[in-house]
Amino acid sequence: MSYYKSHVFFCCNQRDNGDACCNDHGAQEMRDYAKSKVKALGLSGAGKVRINTAGCLDRCKEGPVLVVYPEEVWYTYVDREDIDEIVVEHLQHGRIVERLKI
Repeated sequence: MSYYKSHVFFCCNQRDNGDACCNDHGAQEMRDYAKSKVKALGLSGAGKVRINTAGCLDRCKEGPVLVVYPEEVWYTYVDREDIDEIVVEHLQHGRIVERLKI
């Protein structure tokens, strides 16, 4: 049994050589937003949801990306509305957001 029901990793990698990276798309800001949203909804903590920062998840060209475990569902996103949909639909209600899945 996993310690968390869902463990979410946001790629927040920043490359200095000009190659594509998730942080070019505001990944750290969206990760911080998701973390606060999860807390506000009472979804965080042991047995619930954990939002984490990850280094490069090696899907830069599809970025920004996040992955939800244990389901192994990969998402891309554009804005806070996309993050809201992932948090409410997937993390709160257990429904995969097909339109954002990669």
